[in-house]
Amino acid sequence: MTDQDIIRCANICDDEPAAQVCELMFHDFGKRTCFHGEAVTFSTYEDNKEILDVIRRDGKSKVLVVDGRGSMRRALCGGNIAAEACKQGWEGLIFNGAVRDIHEFVELDFGAKAMKCTAMRPRTDGIGLADVQLKFGGVVINPGDYIYADLDAVIVTKTQIHT
Repeated sequence: MTDQDIIRCANICDDEPAAQVCELMFHDFGKRTCFHGEAVTFSTYEDNKEILDVIRRDGKSKVLVVDGRGSMRRALCGGNIAAEACKQGWEGLIFNGAVRDIHEFVELDFGAKAMKCTAMRPRTDGIGLADVQLKFGGVVINPGDYIYADLDAVIVTKTQIHT
């Protein structure tokens, strides 16, 4: 990715009054700090059993947004899942929750944002729901919305607004 490929959230917000800015502060864990793509959504709580099924879909031009309800007790993604996401071509992953194995994320050429990291593994009860509306951080994210992420923010638009 070159500087010309980077789309800045502040520029979008200047030009698009309907852009939603997530109020949560994320940490960057992947090699890329700027990424964008069509939203694929997943809702869960401390459980990541079905996340790998979603990751194995074609991730080209897509960003997986996972609402883990902000729990910091259990990681929703570790190095193996992150590596699979990178292999499947995902532009990035965003977690309203925690991740682990962050030493493995830093070498992956894609974006990964999460609230924090923890060492505790997730539960695998199978309570997650894919392709559902998410509400957190003052934004509403529907499957198919467009996600833009950089060092400033994560923003949501109804459509892709860059060319």
